[in-house]
Amino acid sequence: MELGRGEWKLPLLRDLFLEHMQNYDRIFTLRRLKDAGAKIRYELVEIPKDLLLEAADCELVVRTNSKQNPQPGYGYIKDEDGKIKYLLYFDGGTERKLQIKQLRKDFCKVHATWIFESAPT
Repeated sequence: MELGRGEWKLPLLRDLFLEHMQNYDRIFTLRRLKDAGAKIRYELVEIPKDLLLEAADCELVVRTNSKQNPQPGYGYIKDEDGKIKYLLYFDGGTERKLQIKQLRKDFCKVHATWIFESAPT
């Protein structure tokens, strides 16, 4: 998600993300996985919206040692044992993007997988 111009305060940016999430009922990602020999693999994964909305209570940390301006930051979304469920990464670079990183697939639903033979070159 592009965050655009404006104030670079992590709580505000997180809230923009949460507001944006209200536009969606369901979130899917089609992923191409690493090739297994001559095979090409894909999977269709649903990311539960409720999981992403847990970011409302995330721990926000600015990377003060970064030379980027504005400085990037992370939002840590953890399970009850303190293990990371996923991270929000606020890229302080020129494009100022928000990325979801290290999303644990065990919290998601795999709807389909496909395996194709790769075409000879």
